[in-house]
Amino acid sequence: MYVITIDTGTTNTRVSVWKDNDIIAKSFQPVGVRDTAISGSKNTLINGVKVAIDDAMKQANITYNDPLILLSSGMITSNVGLYELAHQIAPAGITELAQGMVKVDMPEVAEKPIWFVPGVRNNSQSVSVENVEAMDIMRGEETEVIGVVQSMNLQGPALIILPGSHSKFIRIDEKNRITGCVTTIGGELLDVITQNTILASSLQHDFADEIDRTALLQGSRTCQKVGLSRSCFSVRILDMFAHQSKNQKANFLLGAVLSSDISAIKNSDALNITPGMTIVIGGKRILKEAFSTLIKDDSFFTGEIRVIDDNPKPLSGLGIIALARFKQLL
Repeated sequence: MYVITIDTGTTNTRVSVWKDNDIIAKSFQPVGVRDTAISGSKNTLINGVKVAIDDAMKQANITYNDPLILLSSGMITSNVGLYELAHQIAPAGITELAQGMVKVDMPEVAEKPIWFVPGVRNNSQSVSVENVEAMDIMRGEETEVIGVVQSMNLQGPALIILPGSHSKFIRIDEKNRITGCVTTIGGELLDVITQNTILASSLQHDFADEIDRTALLQGSRTCQKVGLSRSCFSVRILDMFAHQSKNQKANFLLGAVLSSDISAIKNSDALNITPGMTIVIGGKRILKEAFSTLIKDDSFFTGEIRVIDDNPKPLSGLGIIALARFKQLL
């Protein structure tokens, strides 16, 4: 049996063909739900997903006559995706997510049905300005969580950190169910500040390439004292009056931005974490190291810190395959 996993986000679609738990082909298309949101039509998304599937199948030298199953997750199940699915309401684990999977015939995309996995939202029934912070949503990260749990033999309760343009902080309970999540735009902020503000010249339009612990921690502590906006301008002051390398200045900014994320972890009503909770950190190497360094330095956190090893197999793919096995599709 061949497994084709489809991961569609805001801007990109990635398709992998799996055989015996190994990826034998993969394809990428710069197409996502943003195209639907901008144009008001799903045609670009439909064509892009189809091209990615066809290309991956061609690389794997398989056709629809071969035994295969198509599994999909991510923003593809949003209102601007291919097939809208309502979020599962937390707590939601492998049982609830498998039960929520839906099989859909989409001949314009594939010659066999596609199974879609729903996203998850926090269990906050009535959202207002006063309690909006307790509400959050995810589409795609739920399969990554299943992938983390399965690949690391993780037993909750735990907090899983998945940094990126939109960073996700996800709590699981003792049954490994997602109980809540928090989203920040930390990655986007870092990118915008580095590339499109007065700090661009001070940072040479570039990010930290190695962790400088001293600069990282000082950026975090400065942000805790005077806030993010002032901390950002301090990078320019360092550039003008201190002998700091580009990497040191970039670490100072990284520490300041991530400090805000760590404040969210500690104080969010959506997570309600305890100091001794296990923390699992994923993402790119620099971000994993940065979060690990800042959390270890924070006296609030007393639990075990585990860092996800770099893996050529995407966590979302591992997770969606685990869901399909649980549902006895494989």
